[in-house]
Amino acid sequence: MSLYWKCQIIGWSAAAFYWMLVSFESPRFIWFLAVLYFIGDLLIYIPLTHLYRNISLRYGWQKLEPRKLLVRIVPAVMVLGFAFLVLTWSKNYLLRYWFEPGFSESFGHNFQDHRLGIFMAGIRLMAIWVLAYYGYHYAQREVNAIKESSRLAIIAKDAEFNNLAAQLNPHFFFNSLNSIKALMIENPRAARRAIDLLSDLIRTSLYSRDTVFISLKEEMALVGDYLELENIRFEERLKTSVEMDDRLSGKLVLPLSVQTLVENAIKHGIAQRKEGGLIKIRIGEENGKLVVSVENPGTLSDEATKGLGLKNLRERLSLQFGEKASFRIVQKNSENVSATFHIPLI
Repeated sequence: MSLYWKCQIIGWSAAAFYWMLVSFESPRFIWFLAVLYFIGDLLIYIPLTHLYRNISLRYGWQKLEPRKLLVRIVPAVMVLGFAFLVLTWSKNYLLRYWFEPGFSESFGHNFQDHRLGIFMAGIRLMAIWVLAYYGYHYAQREVNAIKESSRLAIIAKDAEFNNLAAQLNPHFFFNSLNSIKALMIENPRAARRAIDLLSDLIRTSLYSRDTVFISLKEEMALVGDYLELENIRFEERLKTSVEMDDRLSGKLVLPLSVQTLVENAIKHGIAQRKEGGLIKIRIGEENGKLVVSVENPGTLSDEATKGLGLKNLRERLSLQFGEKASFRIVQKNSENVSATFHIPLI
């Protein structure tokens, strides 16, 4: 049974039962007649309001703006109130005439005594029914509008996220090719190894490009290949340290998120220093969140904070996690820069 019919039956049954309770205090109360009144109420008021509903649906009144709808429902309530008067008075008079012992009031006199009270009651009831009916439709329209808006927002979010991922892969490949280019003349053997590593990195990246999350274990394997590739280029200048809780290896992160921090640390830290330095990668849990931190030697500059890689990472974190994620890059001390992001544990 639809919600409409449930409301029709329950609503009019409640009204009819209330009228039965009111009449129960009358000294002329008759159970058999009260039951007939109850059934009669359902048999006339449900079809009456259902007829109005069909008219409203036929002419599309439920789709109108409030001002245009008001012009139609005011006279409609008056008509419904008059119909309520005719049907109610006819039902009451005929049932009393047929089944109430000693009832002898004339047709005209009975109508004159009760017409105003029944008509005003009909106006009130029909106004309540009509307002409830259109109120439900307007609420449904608002809910549907919110759902559609949310659906479009999700589609836009996914499109933006995919666009960011598409930007990130060429950026990563371009930097890696630059590293190989520097090795071609100086160390051909190392360049060949670097090409093998880059091939593995490209394969991994292509397989995960349509994946929103990958495991931390997979991400760190990618970071390991990338560090080996850069180690061929920088040799003794690049040293690395990784501290990670093994229990977190199955947790999920955005693809190339840790790698982006490492890449930024090498580009703006190691590559800028003749003596190179140490890249420290720390991954742990704090207050129910996964914390990834990459520290490198150097001083913080605008170029280091506004590059494509970090901008891309910030936007991906924001799109995927909203306020539940955070990212910051700071000058930790006079010699080191630290980049850190927090995301929910997944």
